[in-house]
Amino acid sequence: MSSPTGPASGLPVRMPRPRQPGRHRRPEPLVAPEGAPALVLAVPGTPSATTRSLAEDVVSIARSELPGLDARIGYVDGDNAEFLTLQSVLTQAAEERIARYEQALAAGAEVKEPDGPVAVVVPLLAGPDNALLRQVRQAVMESRVAAELTDVLGPHPLLAEALHVRLSEAGLARADRARLFTVATAADGIILASVGGDEAVQAAGITGMLLAARLAVPVMAAALDQDGSIASVAEQLRSSGAQQLALAPYLIGPEIDPGLLAAAATEADCPAAEALGAYPTIGKLALARYTTALGITPQQPQSTPAH
Repeated sequence: MSSPTGPASGLPVRMPRPRQPGRHRRPEPLVAPEGAPALVLAVPGTPSATTRSLAEDVVSIARSELPGLDARIGYVDGDNAEFLTLQSVLTQAAEERIARYEQALAAGAEVKEPDGPVAVVVPLLAGPDNALLRQVRQAVMESRVAAELTDVLGPHPLLAEALHVRLSEAGLARADRARLFTVATAADGIILASVGGDEAVQAAGITGMLLAARLAVPVMAAALDQDGSIASVAEQLRSSGAQQLALAPYLIGPEIDPGLLAAAATEADCPAAEALGAYPTIGKLALARYTTALGITPQQPQSTPAH
């Protein structure tokens, strides 16, 4: 039993490891550059308390990865009362940047007039959805603010990891193939459900190949927003010998009506995992899009290797 001053006599004492000199020394943690543009997370879908909580978790992860980051949330279908629209968030960021500059001048500081983008807008989307991305671009244009719009978050190995975790949480996949236990309900065929038509299916298919490598089962992408797509893919998987299917949403959550997922699971006659939600790598990928746009390079998020 330990005492306030340390472990009881006879127990080993863990000493702090000395800081390694030279080229093996760990790099100093990166912080957001002074005056860096805001990261504005563009959240699609109908705003709700659940959506807000998810978005706040994502930007919280991004802030923890890059101290000093100015991260904000703008809703594509916001109401400007409870849920600020993307356009108003961008306008606010621009006004605040001008106000800071003017205050610094008034205080007698020698400051450079701000230039470059006011914000970097990161769509909270796992894959391409042209209809939603048009709304985001329209909001950016109507704000008349200098803002850079990034690509969506996927495809990426980290999304394959997140899908694997969501399936294992639902009891539809082993958490680790190296462990000597089985999951009785483990699926032997995965339907990767996306939205955004054919382009989204193709992009989801890239992440699907990575997921298939992790699970060692076939994975096929299908479109939730195309009639018959889910049923067709379910039939293909069953024809190839899969007996226990599972639906894995290649979605973060806000971009889709939850009823559509439930209907798809019924159509495929199989259980479904949860959407990706605020899985930690979503925040890391959002930050990676931001830092890539600005040309700054924090440590790249790493995927947990499949076993």
